[in-house]
Amino acid sequence: MRKKITVVGAGNVGATVAQRAAERNYADIVLVDIVEGLPQGKALDMLEAGPVIGYDSLITGTNSYEETANSSVVVITSGLARKPGMSRDDLVRANQTIISSVTEQVAKYSPDAIIVVVTNPLDAMAQLAFSVSKFPKNHVVGMAGVLDTARFRSFLAAELNVSVRDVQAYVIGGHGDTMIPLTKMTTIAGVPVTQLISEDRLAQIVQRTRDGGAEIVNYLKTGSAYYAPSASVMEMVDAIMLDQKRILPCSAYLQGEYGIHDLFVGVPVKLGASGIEQVVEVELSDGDRAALQRSANAVKEIVEVMGI
Repeated sequence: MRKKITVVGAGNVGATVAQRAAERNYADIVLVDIVEGLPQGKALDMLEAGPVIGYDSLITGTNSYEETANSSVVVITSGLARKPGMSRDDLVRANQTIISSVTEQVAKYSPDAIIVVVTNPLDAMAQLAFSVSKFPKNHVVGMAGVLDTARFRSFLAAELNVSVRDVQAYVIGGHGDTMIPLTKMTTIAGVPVTQLISEDRLAQIVQRTRDGGAEIVNYLKTGSAYYAPSASVMEMVDAIMLDQKRILPCSAYLQGEYGIHDLFVGVPVKLGASGIEQVVEVELSDGDRAALQRSANAVKEIVEVMGI
């Protein structure tokens, strides 16, 4: 029997995740949304692309959760999108009810699944899904650092006119204004980026990375990013479904690592078939460690607003 991946939310992010997952051809896909006809129509469209692209993935669209039963991975993208001028933190109350309801259904039908949370504010929503599902901590992970790191690497590659494949970097911390691109650990084909880009210019690129989501929102006016977020989700799903043991920056539940307790914050983790198999503690400068603590405090404030 083929494995199953469920994607909750058939908007731009969710539908693109479903499409990318179907094209991997290693699992069947269930696309769930509350809007009647939306997931069914998009799923049928994707299914009909199979003969052209060459995949046999079965793609099902539904408004209920029965079809999602026994999913290996559940990607939660549902929620309200950020609008121009709206911070991720503004979304917390609007999305809390949605994510609580979704997580209850996921836990009911797929109690052994690994949940990948994408909804913003990301770290707080991952904490909420963990609290509601009562899943083991390694079975709930948030997608943030992979996307933030991809943006950082893209900007650095463009600045230096090099391949993105030669840019190695980590962005850690909460997904938002307090994220921390680790410039002292960033290399271009092994050469420290600080030897190639001036301090002032690097600071500008770091700030553009922090504003990466907002920059796209401001262009689109009525939507937010979905191509890079969906690609980032699938890098994580690949690591889980194919047991790749990838070291990726993800939002994980920390219990003392980096001096942070009982909170979801973005850090490097080893991601494999059992979810988060290890939190990787890299050596941080005093400044980066202090910044990570500030970022964690910002996440904690949102969690406290939700009362969990």
